[in-house]
Amino acid sequence: MSVSIDIGGLPPDRVRVVPSPLAELGMALHALSEPGHHPHSQGWATATAAGLEACLADRLCEADFLWRTTFSDVFAPFAGIPGGSAVPGATLAEELDLLDKLTDDQFALAALEFTCHAPYGTGPEPSPLRDAPTRRRALDMAAARGSVQERFARRLLDDPPAVRAWFRQLVEDCEEAFFADVWARVRPQLAADARHRTELLRRKGLAEALASVSSALTLDEEAATVTVDKLVVGRTATGGGGLVLVPTSLGRPHLTVLHRYGWQPALTYPVTGTRPQAPTVEQLTLRLDALAHPVRMRLCRQLARTSQTTTELAQSHGMSAPEISRHLGLLKKAGLVTTRRRGRYVLHQLDMGTVARLGSDFLEGILR
Repeated sequence: MSVSIDIGGLPPDRVRVVPSPLAELGMALHALSEPGHHPHSQGWATATAAGLEACLADRLCEADFLWRTTFSDVFAPFAGIPGGSAVPGATLAEELDLLDKLTDDQFALAALEFTCHAPYGTGPEPSPLRDAPTRRRALDMAAARGSVQERFARRLLDDPPAVRAWFRQLVEDCEEAFFADVWARVRPQLAADARHRTELLRRKGLAEALASVSSALTLDEEAATVTVDKLVVGRTATGGGGLVLVPTSLGRPHLTVLHRYGWQPALTYPVTGTRPQAPTVEQLTLRLDALAHPVRMRLCRQLARTSQTTTELAQSHGMSAPEISRHLGLLKKAGLVTTRRRGRYVLHQLDMGTVARLGSDFLEGILR
């Protein structure tokens, strides 16, 4: 499973790395509503949530479906500007001006995309502002998620300009309440990361730049396709537009890809930290499958205590050496067991670091 971006004919200068204050605000709101996704930010989230005025906290609850379970494209309005050449603004005000340039149909579809369960990215979507069946479906799906979301959806469908003004005011109030300080703190780091990736693009090309961003990003130069390793399936193309990479400080472990039909593709990636790169979905699947067998679980228990040869393991478990070798092969292929030679003996041992990270790697894989 993955998201593919067709970059056929994309000129090198149409790949841009640009920080986005609006995207970072979206990540901040997500961290506030789902601190469990961001253990490195829990202290900040707790302190910030405790300091919010009750009125602002209540208003955030009205629209938290835009950022709690996933990230709405309303936080990337530059991607919806016709022509596919716009980039994020330097300030929150500039990005809100870009948001104002989207049509009511674009805003409604982006705001209700997860409520409507529309086939994201597969083709033109009927607007709930104009298409009666789509409107009914949007309201039905919103009602299934509770009265708060239903009221928001109904307000949006009845009076899009009023809701858009309400949302802009909400963003501006968040900036005044807490985000101005956040942006002042993270902006230098994001700007430095953007300069670094841009220089990599210039000197070594897109493949090297993507590899430096995340092991989940790969470029097939022959097929002119960027593949994002995720537990979803999607496809989009740059067409006559560009590709924008947006660094985020608060977003780890999320690697998001905007692939809405007709919008400019955009990748929002966490800036590099000291933590090892999470494994691919395929590697993660191999590890979980390898540990699902009781014999391999017992082998792991034994190899966690001391390194042993295949013969020693076979004798301990009352199995043949070929049977043990087959199980060890699967554990080694999954990266859970290492081997080293000592004289004429080959010793196997559990890779404790890899196993210790498996829980957090699994979380990163499914949250990516």
